[in-house]
Amino acid sequence: MIRRLRRTPRRIEFFQGTIASNIDIGPVRIFDTTLRDGEQSPRTSFSYDEKRRIASTLDEMGTHVIEAGFPVNSDSEFEAVSDIAAATDATTCGLARVVEGDIEAAIDSGVEMIHVFVSTSDVQLEDSMHATREDAVERAVKSVRRVKDAGVECMFSPMDATRTEPEFLIEIVEAVSEADVDWINIPDTCGVGTPTALGKTVEAVVEATDARVDVHPHDDFGLATANALAGFENGAHQAQVSVNGIGERAGNAAYEEVVMAVESVYGVDTGIDTTQITKLARIVEDASDIPVPANKPVVGRNAFSHESGIHAAGVIENADTFEPGVMTPEMVGAEREFVLGKHTGTHAVRKHLEEAGFDPTDAEVRVVTKRVKKQGANKRRVTVGDVERFAEDEGIERREEVRV
Repeated sequence: MIRRLRRTPRRIEFFQGTIASNIDIGPVRIFDTTLRDGEQSPRTSFSYDEKRRIASTLDEMGTHVIEAGFPVNSDSEFEAVSDIAAATDATTCGLARVVEGDIEAAIDSGVEMIHVFVSTSDVQLEDSMHATREDAVERAVKSVRRVKDAGVECMFSPMDATRTEPEFLIEIVEAVSEADVDWINIPDTCGVGTPTALGKTVEAVVEATDARVDVHPHDDFGLATANALAGFENGAHQAQVSVNGIGERAGNAAYEEVVMAVESVYGVDTGIDTTQITKLARIVEDASDIPVPANKPVVGRNAFSHESGIHAAGVIENADTFEPGVMTPEMVGAEREFVLGKHTGTHAVRKHLEEAGFDPTDAEVRVVTKRVKKQGANKRRVTVGDVERFAEDEGIERREEVRV
């Protein structure tokens, strides 16, 4: 597989005195499930072209695994998965239940990895699968063996692992391990795991298998990214994520959050070109029709925006004053913005005036700032055009152009 060279420095060092992570993790792999679990977001459906574009961008960025879909689901899904598998350098994965037809469809699609799953919690076994624990183990082992016999890398998921009786979880993990499974995924299917509890589960599974371990956190309680990182801290080799955190119910661990936390906080090079993260987020936002909240970490429009006078003044002097320092907008392909409004201070107003070509005195900056604050206090948006208008109203002179 061809891995692309990184185009920017991986991270900025923590400042002296910062509470830096002293936990060694890695190497870290990213398994993207935007095209599978992400598409399972209520009222979301990707077209063939949208799937191809998302997959192409993920591949170009150096994402390790792309779960392209559920091949048995439909003819169009099978075609999309097959074409993505043929066109990408990343490992392409197809999902399959422990059902013969699912597995054969996934094999026929040409993916390099097949992700087989079966419910293991008693509530799902009894009220969803209508099967026994013995049935689950038998079908899991049979499915893993079929995938391996086909010469395809195999991942096994004990679905609802975090609500599964611990002894039975280890029992089924050991059974598929004997069948030579390559990966064990630990799904927090209903998002009830906490970082400490999930970490202990990862530790137990790592100890019980020679397969590599993967985690799949859901975000029902806002813990998905923390749980993905807890997985890495406790021996997991890989985390399953989706762009913008989309997915079933409240979604999955967010690609951009997990990647940037690993890169910037833990100091581990994922090999992913992070400068395309914001572009990727916008592509998925448009295709999924799920708006990215303004305060969304990393890719929200407020992630690198400043309005407060104290904050803006500090950032104008040195961006590290009121930004993480270890993550800059340039690292994720974004731009810093100084927003004008009720909380704006004179430093930001002066910056906007000077960028618009004005040469204001301190008194003139204070007058314009007062007008900006007044308009913002009335819940009216303040634009650069408004600032220019205020400057012209106050008779502020523009700088003379230097002619050569």
